Order: sequence, then structure tokens, then C-alpha cells
Amino acid sequence: MTIQEYVRILRRRGWIIVVGAILAAGAAFGVSFLQEEMYRATVYVSTVPARPDWGLGNTAKDLMRNFANNIRTPEVAQEVINRAQLDMTPYDFLAHVNVAADSSDFTIKIEARDRDGEVAKLMALTLADVFVEERTAYYAQQDKDNRIEVKIRSRDIPYEKYQPKPLVNAVAGGVLGMLLGIGVVLVLTWMEADLLRTPAALERALGVPVLGAIPAVPAARETPQTAAQPGQVGAPEIA
Repeated sequence: MTIQEYVRILRRRGWIIVVGAILAAGAAFGVSFLQEEMYRATVYVSTVPARPDWGLGNTAKDLMRNFANNIRTPEVAQEVINRAQLDMTPYDFLAHVNVAADSSDFTIKIEARDRDGEVAKLMALTLADVFVEERTAYYAQQDKDNRIEVKIRSRDIPYEKYQPKPLVNAVAGGVLGMLLGIGVVLVLTWMEADLLRTPAALERALGVPVLGAIPAVPAARETPQTAAQPGQVGAPEIA
């Protein structure tokens, strides 16, 4: 297709893309505006081997996944709820907590979410405290050279609002709506690809040049000025 044909398609159906983007952006903004406010706080726990030994380092990396799984248990959640005096069940607590292990830097990421930012921060820090205390007590019974030092990197953690974000979601919805509109235009263009609407399309289909075209003549409407005059065929005779 030539640039002129693309321009013609945009002139005919560009409104579909614009309407799709506007509708999707408006829908995303409306849904986001109705969402309740949610905050999240993140704390990082360091699990570094006591000595720079290759074998102990690999052992620590293998144990990190186990650490993350042990943190997300109903028993640990209940301990956190009791300490922080939270009004929720262990399963509600776990539904608002994410735990991920990063073996590249021996770090466990604990993220908590709640409608109150301070509560989210309290959830994350208390969960980290319970885990650190349990691991510290366990490794205190081990030989010092074989220990894994577990500690919270920083207790001064901020919390942030992650929903709703109407403007961000509206932009994302607008982009998605624009892409859907482009898809609709492409489908409509493909459906009429076999129709010979322009001389250029006819030349491509037949492989021969177009020498001329008969312009479409609009049907003339009869007016009083164009009525038959005396002396013309079909005009009434004058006595």
C-alpha cells in the first residue's frame, strides 16, 4: 500500500481509533476511581553467611527459598497478629503479604499491603522481626563458622499508595484502546481488500494501467426552471 492509501484509510476510519482510545481511557479512569485506597510497605532481610566460603554460600542460597516458604505459614502469621494486635485472621494476613527471595544478594523481600499505611508498615516489620528472632535463636546453637547471619537491613521503611492510580490507569487504558482501534481498522481494511475502489487498486489487481475513468454524475432533480418550454418536445401547445 502507498502512503496515500494509508492517509485515505486514516481519514475514513481514524475516528475508530480515537473513539476506542477515549472510551478505554474513560473506563479505566472510572474503575480506578472507584477502587479503595491501598498502601504497601517493604522491608528487606539480609541472610549473609558468617564466612566467605563457597560451600556455605551455596547452602545459604539453597536455604533462602525455604526461608521464604517458612515465613508464609499460618503459625508465623498468627504470631505476628498476636504481637501487632491486628484485627485479622492468619489467612487474611497472608493474603496481604508477599515474600520473595533474591539469592543474588542474599536478601529476602517482605511486602505487606493494607488500607492503612502505618498498619502495612507494622505488618512488614513485625513479620521480619519474628523471622529474624527465630533464625537467630536457631543459629545461636550452631558453630559460629557455619552460621548464617540474619538481620533487617533498615527499620526506617516508608510506605506508599499503590492504588488507586486513575491517571496512570487512564493512560494505559487509552493506549490499549488505541491498539484495539487500530486492530479494528486493520480488520475492516482486510475485509474490503478484494473490492476495487480506486484506479490504483484496479491496476494492482489486473496488472494493466488505467487509461481513463467515467466520473459519477449525480442525478439531476427537476426544478421549475428546468420544466419543458414551449416549442420543445413534450411541451403543451399554445392555442
